[in-house]
Amino acid sequence: MEEETGGFWEWVIPLAFLICTGWAIWHTPAYLLDFIPPDNPSLFDQMSELHLRKDVTPGLPGLFGGIADALDWAALILIPIVFVIGCLTVKVAPMEYPHWRSIDRIALFIGRVTMMMIISMTGVMLYEVFLRYVIEAPTLWANELTLWIAGFVFMASGIYAMQQRSHIRIFILYDLAPRWMQKLFDTISVVLLAIFAFFLVFGSYHQVFVTKFYKWEMFGTAFDPPIPATMQPMVLITVVLIALQAIVNLIADWNLEPTVHTAADDIDEEELEAIKRSVGSD
Repeated sequence: MEEETGGFWEWVIPLAFLICTGWAIWHTPAYLLDFIPPDNPSLFDQMSELHLRKDVTPGLPGLFGGIADALDWAALILIPIVFVIGCLTVKVAPMEYPHWRSIDRIALFIGRVTMMMIISMTGVMLYEVFLRYVIEAPTLWANELTLWIAGFVFMASGIYAMQQRSHIRIFILYDLAPRWMQKLFDTISVVLLAIFAFFLVFGSYHQVFVTKFYKWEMFGTAFDPPIPATMQPMVLITVVLIALQAIVNLIADWNLEPTVHTAADDIDEEELEAIKRSVGSD
């Protein structure tokens, strides 16, 4: 099932999704004011002022009598479209988990978007280094933007890691157990993860979505990104997606032959061969 990877569209589609999502997140106050405006007049005025201060295209009029302009609506509409296209066209690389299912395309595409976030984060850091040490005109936003993107990378990569079965596991007792007991261990771990995800969302939903997200809490700095308003909801969304991916993994791996883990599993043969070639060793 391996396919040739690294094509043009494998770069463009995740990048397009990242741009549309980033635009929509930055202009979320416009969507909140249009779809679920606050009943409190002072909060409505506060969010309106915040949107005017942060709007990238203040000259564009809002559509349908609202505040979100044409670019805001275009980004919002394109997000699910590009996401579906990305999931349908994502290709599995040879080094990735081979026993994947169609539903794993979601996690695989999230992994591709995460890779683009790492590239964008690196670009922001290099840009800041150039401005700071060459032109001597550092920005007010590069450090916090890097921090913001890194938070998304840290959480989104967890979904991809779960699909790839690359999270940390201890196999001392697992490998000694018969297959039926291994399945029992897998089931217990997934059930515990699902319970944790449920109670985490149940206990913090109001705090996260009403206090942080709905009021669009900002970071309180010169750049003032909405890190509290976005990162806390992302924690809940990520935990739920990881729990769902764990359930998918359990079902997909149920009838697979047990894997025997040895010390050789820690050796990357391709990397070892690359090192040998670099030093001229046969």
